[in-house]
Amino acid sequence: MTTETSPLVLWIDQPEAVGSRLLGGKFGSLAEMTAAGFAVPGGFGITTTAYRHFLSAAGLTERAGQVRAQAAGADLATVQALSAEFTAAIEAAPLPADLETAVREAYAELERRTGLADLPVAVRSSGESEDLAGASFAGQYDTFLWVRGIEEVLRRVRSCWAGMFGAAVLTYRPDSDPAAALADHGICVGIQQMVEARSAGVMFTLDPVTGDRSKVVIEGAWGLGEGVVSGGITPSRYVVDKVTFEISKRDVAHQELQYGFDTALAAVGLVPVPTELQDAPCLTEEHVAALAQLAKRIEKQRGAPQDIEWAVGQAGNVHVLQVRPETVWSNRQAAQLVTERKSAVSHVLARFAGVGVVGGPGAGSGAS
Repeated sequence: MTTETSPLVLWIDQPEAVGSRLLGGKFGSLAEMTAAGFAVPGGFGITTTAYRHFLSAAGLTERAGQVRAQAAGADLATVQALSAEFTAAIEAAPLPADLETAVREAYAELERRTGLADLPVAVRSSGESEDLAGASFAGQYDTFLWVRGIEEVLRRVRSCWAGMFGAAVLTYRPDSDPAAALADHGICVGIQQMVEARSAGVMFTLDPVTGDRSKVVIEGAWGLGEGVVSGGITPSRYVVDKVTFEISKRDVAHQELQYGFDTALAAVGLVPVPTELQDAPCLTEEHVAALAQLAKRIEKQRGAPQDIEWAVGQAGNVHVLQVRPETVWSNRQAAQLVTERKSAVSHVLARFAGVGVVGGPGAGSGAS
């Protein structure tokens, strides 16, 4: 279903999904990975067009811009009040009928594809602003795991939209582009089949501590990857050679709790790790090698160092959950390259001016 010529829902396995800004940064990357043949759980994006359609139909578009402008430079209490007022408006406004129908039909289709009624899904925010160089809006947005049933899906979609106006987002000012926080960025909400993870975590196609690109570093834990991503659980860590795939270093963490579906709460939470697994590796040697090989293939596909979220299902199959460019070392190396180029240009200019070069007019005189 579309509004004018732009779809309200876009599946990540549709050819037109690859490179589409309608899916935001996070889900756009998953569409690329799906098209390249990687094992990405199925899903669809409720597009940035759908988000803007909702705001327009609810009469909230102008107020959204006002809230961002009023929050700029305001004290925390004012920002929190603005956030509470506008998120309440988002949660109270009715969905346009065409948008609600599109989401209901897409979730029903995902149930049909998987053969599971009330399919558990991850509901993930995927913002246009995640594509901005030097900004980390992705860390400010919301994700909800193990969401079941269309009514709960619709509720969490609203929560993701409202999260665009959370206090943390309204006060976030990326150093590289402070004005980005005031821009009218849209957001896609991704609906993706949950992986019932045996173990999960993150991996980097370079060493995030040293920047060594000859290594893949894998961090994982029993259960869902939420604990590793949030820092709530100390992960096991594997450093793997990118050529031989030998494990050069391993630190297996003691783990008493894992993130999983808590039946008592009917939600994701901390649950006990079985006693016999608390000191056992969360990954087999074969899984470590498979993950390192996967990381190398993804880096080659995307042409730069990557930060990848992964999960190993109960049957032992490896899934790609999220892919994003590695930023810390990439940005540092880019800055260093600019500095080196500036230095080279300065040296050439100095040489032609005869300043600071051995044998030139200033040599031996302390000139520099």
